[in-house]
Formats: sequence, structure tokens, C-alpha cells
Amino acid sequence: MTRQVDVLVVGAGPAGLTAAARLAASGAGRVEVLDREQRAGGVPRHCAHGGFGSWRRPLTGPAYARRLVETAMSAGAVVRTGVTALDWAGPLALNTVGPGGPERIEARVILLATGARERPRAARLVPGTRPAGVYTTGELQQAVHLFGQRIGTRAVIVGAEPVSYRAADTVRASGAEVVALVTEAERAQVSRVRTQDARLRRGVPLLTGAGVAELLGHGRLSGVRVRHRDGRTAELACDTVVFTGGFVPENELARRGGLRLVADAGATSLPGVFAAGGLTHPGQSAAGAARSGARAAAAALRPPGAQAAAAVVGS
Repeated sequence: MTRQVDVLVVGAGPAGLTAAARLAASGAGRVEVLDREQRAGGVPRHCAHGGFGSWRRPLTGPAYARRLVETAMSAGAVVRTGVTALDWAGPLALNTVGPGGPERIEARVILLATGARERPRAARLVPGTRPAGVYTTGELQQAVHLFGQRIGTRAVIVGAEPVSYRAADTVRASGAEVVALVTEAERAQVSRVRTQDARLRRGVPLLTGAGVAELLGHGRLSGVRVRHRDGRTAELACDTVVFTGGFVPENELARRGGLRLVADAGATSLPGVFAAGGLTHPGQSAAGAARSGARAAAAALRPPGAQAAAAVVGS
């Protein structure tokens, strides 16, 4: 089955939904958003903590996700979940599959907002056994906030980025203790206020210049071996370890299309195809992804000649 739309957005996170809202409100025609998840909203759906929205109207992650979906739909965009974009069926067409079966969708404009993911433990080449209790931040947030699961009692957080401290908050929200944050960097990649709050008020030490060299335990994690830059090693007893950061783009669809991304312009090497969010800037905040989606929408609304010029300049 083949169907036509005016604008097809792949990915219903902050970037895709913001772009869809802008395009629909600007009269771009039928704007349709696809997402392989069963619910739209992207990563913020899993983040029960605050820090989203604006200073005047702060929101939790789920509330922010709901607002993005409502804004896009109110503008006239159609949001379809449980639909996966499999491959390209032409320069401006995608093969998809969803609850209704396979479908080819053609569009005048395609905007990719497929996001990013954290590298799993295997991709970080951390040796040791394969015990239970090993998470990425996304897996941790889903386990705690979506499914209400208990993760363990003592957790080590690998990383010292903003997402690492959010993971520590999630660990505490689950009722577990944060043993330490461990990073190979010389300092935490957050404000001094944030690190001092974690160390002094929460009692969470920060180990810099160190990395997790081995996971210990059989069946269930029993600890991690930490190696310092000078070669010293130490064991931290824990039953949970959370690998944070290390984001890589979900670029399979872009790669299959042979696309070169023009990150700041929202354009790609293929006229009529645009990119936004974590696909172009892995690990950016939800607000940053939304701004990226707005820029990509603006690029898509330019006349075709201006779009082509942007792609050439960024190539």
C-alpha cells in the first residue's frame, strides 16, 4: 500500500514533535509523525524528575512530553505510534510497518528526528562477568519510573555528566544508595554547586581520573573494580552499576539513505530531507533538541533553492 503526505517526521521526541508543530502551524499541509514506541514524547517520558519546560513553568519529563504531543496535535499534525520506518523506498519515500501492516509513505519533505542512544556496557569494552544489575540511564529510568521495579540497594554511577547526576537522582528515588560517581575525566561536567550538593548533602563521592575496569559477581553484580590513572585499583561493593553518557546517534535510517548531515542548518545532502535533535547532536538536552527541531522546520519551509544552498554550504 502506498500513501502520500506533505511532511513525514520520523521520531516523536522533542525535536520531531516541535518540528511537526511548527510545520503544521505554518500551513505545510498534512504533517505526519511516526514513532516506533507505543507512546510519543521520547526520552522525557521516562524522566519523572523536574528540569523540563521553562523557568516560569517548570515541568516533569512526562508532563513536558504530554505538552509536546498536545501542541503538535493541536497544530494539526497526526502522530502515529508503534510504526517503524524500515528503509528508503525512493528519494522521498519510506517503507514502514505498523499495526496495520507494511506501508510505503511518500512525502514532499522528510524530517529525521530519530534521536540518540547510550552505548551499552558491551560497546564500552568493560570486561568481567555478565551479571544482573547492569543498566544504562535509559534502562534505569524505564525500570524505576515506567515499571516501578526495584533495581538493587547500592549503585555505582559511571560518568559525571548532567545525565549521570540525573541517574543518581533516579537511583535514590528507587530507594537505593549511590556508592560513588566514577569518571575518567579530571572533573565533573556539571556546575560546582551540583557536585558539592551531591558530595556534601547527599554524601556521594566523585572519583575522577578513574574508570570501571571490571564487573564482578556471578548471577548478580557484587562489585566493580576501579582503576585509577596511576594504575592503582580498588573494589567498590555494589549490586547495581549504571553506565551514563556516551551517546551515539540513532543514524541507521540516515546511513541507509547515504545522507550527510548539516547539523546546525537542519539540512542534509539530499534535497527535501532534513535532520534534527539527537541524530545531529547526540546527548543534547530536551530543550536543545526542541530548538534543533524548530531550526529544521524553518529550513524545511524555505524555498527549494534556499534548501539546496544550505545543503551545499554545510557539505
